Amino acid sequence: MKKITIAAILGIASLSLTSNAFAQVKPEDQIKYRKAAYSFASWNMGKIKANLEGTYDAAQVKAAANAIAAVAHSGLGALYGPGTEKAIGEQKTTVKPELFQKTAEVAKLAGDFAAASDELVIAADSGSAAAVKTAHGKAGATCKACHDEFRVR
Repeated sequence: MKKITIAAILGIASLSLTSNAFAQVKPEDQIKYRKAAYSFASWNMGKIKANLEGTYDAAQVKAAANAIAAVAHSGLGALYGPGTEKAIGEQKTTVKPELFQKTAEVAKLAGDFAAASDELVIAADSGSAAAVKTAHGKAGATCKACHDEFRVR
């Protein structure tokens, strides 16, 4: 429970620190960078899944888990500035405008993702494929929860 609370606070903090980041990153770049971060996390989730379904390489799983946690704790909230709820130039987005209005819910989801990524790192460090499978499922569920609520299909 303590981890979830800390993760939720970090999520809220990352959302509240966004004003300085907006001034530094153009809106179209915000969309580009957040898409890249989520693609990177997804790729690493896929690497873990492949290890769980095939030959388990503990070092590769640890590296992937740490990459996912890095994305989860990177302050992605700073990349959801004003105007980034719609396409800008070449950058398209699938985010629903409601994401920008439901900040408490978004902060909870971000905190859940951070906490689940921390659990994934702990599981990967344990070397137990069974623990990784459980933690991977939880991390994936946090991604799905946000997609279900705030992503245009």
